Amino acid sequence: MKFNDIATISGKPGLYKVLKPTRGGVILESLDEKKAKLVVGANHRVSILGEISMYTMTEEGASPLEEIMKNIDKEFNGDLGLEADADADELRAFLKHVLPDYDEEKVYPSDIKKLVSWYAIIKKYVPEVLQEQESENSSEEEKA
Repeated sequence: MKFNDIATISGKPGLYKVLKPTRGGVILESLDEKKAKLVVGANHRVSILGEISMYTMTEEGASPLEEIMKNIDKEFNGDLGLEADADADELRAFLKHVLPDYDEEKVYPSDIKKLVSWYAIIKKYVPEVLQEQESENSSEEEKA
């Protein structure tokens, strides 16, 4: 699985695995013990994690969510030391540590809460997506 196979639905908690498209939307499966399947139509806002980024003060203006999560995983290896319901100052300090150049005016505590909770879900149910790039890079190096 890749980051482009994981989605979030606006207004619904959790993350979902994209199974396949339908005529009117897409079939999703929840990333939890229930593995509930649902069909989401065009009236829902579905976002693919591979397309989400966070505002930064760099030239690019944003950093991809996948890159941020992989950095979190390298540094903390699943033990963040805080929960998604931590207070705003703790959340900002955490993100400042992980992404020092994030835009403090455009990134809200609610965004950081989502990052923390999504990371926890991914680490628990699909940890291989956080390691994927490393194995691809090492197999490319072996070919060279």
